[in-house]
Amino acid sequence: MKPLAAVMIVLSFTSQAQELYRRQPAAQTRWATFENPKAAKGQAGLENKGAKGRPFQPLAAGETKTLLDVQGSGSVRRIWITISDRDPATLRTLKLEMYWDGAKTPAVSVPFGDFFGAIHGRAVKLENEFFVNPEGRSFNCYIPMPFRTGARITLTNESGHLVKHLFYDVDFLATAKPDPEALYFHAIWRREQPTQLGHDFEILPQVKGEGRFLGTHVGVIAAPDLTGWWGEGEVKMFLDGDTAQPTIAGTGTEDYIGTGWGQGLYQTRFMGSTVGDKETRQYAFYRYHVPDPVYFHTGLRVTLQQMGGDSKANVVKLLERGAAIRPVSIDVGGELVPLMDKPDGYILAADPAPADSWVNMYQRQDVSAVALFYLNAAENGLPPLAPVAQRTAALPSPPEAK
Repeated sequence: MKPLAAVMIVLSFTSQAQELYRRQPAAQTRWATFENPKAAKGQAGLENKGAKGRPFQPLAAGETKTLLDVQGSGSVRRIWITISDRDPATLRTLKLEMYWDGAKTPAVSVPFGDFFGAIHGRAVKLENEFFVNPEGRSFNCYIPMPFRTGARITLTNESGHLVKHLFYDVDFLATAKPDPEALYFHAIWRREQPTQLGHDFEILPQVKGEGRFLGTHVGVIAAPDLTGWWGEGEVKMFLDGDTAQPTIAGTGTEDYIGTGWGQGLYQTRFMGSTVGDKETRQYAFYRYHVPDPVYFHTGLRVTLQQMGGDSKANVVKLLERGAAIRPVSIDVGGELVPLMDKPDGYILAADPAPADSWVNMYQRQDVSAVALFYLNAAENGLPPLAPVAQRTAALPSPPEAK
């Protein structure tokens, strides 16, 4: 008898191979580009007598370009974009939005860079299941995005300066009829600068409906006045009516992205850490729930605890100088001792635990995140994208850009 994992892998490879060689008579392949902005049949490359006539356009300050505007049913299969300005501020101030089926509010409203994995606006080389940036100069997304009656994708320049060159193509399949079981793709971005002491950061605020949490891109700028490790916080998922306590809770931030005991730089299909910059204290990572799906049926909320850790001796020093922290537990000889229920007047310095014992502590950080999810509605009812000032405030430039 074959192990279940082996059977699942065989089935996965088989289904992919069948899609490659099976006829698809109802699907029509279309690309929207500046050479064919309406993605119309037989209407590409009309300028300059068929020679390269309009591969790019400038994107003026305050201007919105429509990258896709089609009617009917189908599915976006790939988005590729490259731009001449790729500094962190520009990547945070370009706004990418997607509307499905004539909805009034966007299902996707995110900073361009963070959506494509350039977290903190840092365009690193990247390759994973959904996003590819081969040389740090282009942005690819392979997330399937179905629609029933129409799709519109726009890019708005909120940077205040001209972006001289914008190249793009949006590749989609037009179909004769929609898939009745298809969910709509959504993405939102949030930032707290800093987070509140003792309060979890919301990667995905409460959303109502049926769907699937696809994953997240997270950026952290660690507090400059604290020592130790910033990533002890657990990811929590409040499923289908959970209120005070979630159904799902992880064990630590780096644990959530598949590593442990801190995190370096790595990239895999479903999880990775793309930035670990001690100079600017910027960290960036991603996690996708593909082989381990997260389904919800009435609603979902996803949070990340704001917690770090250090030795007892160092935490005592932080407390003595008035740092904004709160010890929550201490590891004594392999046993985690809770501190949240200690009586009033408890003093960590007087605790009998050895000075090198590890202490977990609530702390405040600068945290941002893109939440990627599917929903059974074209609108999600979540707050709009934060204004430019909030997106770019105190955003350090990477060392190589200085």
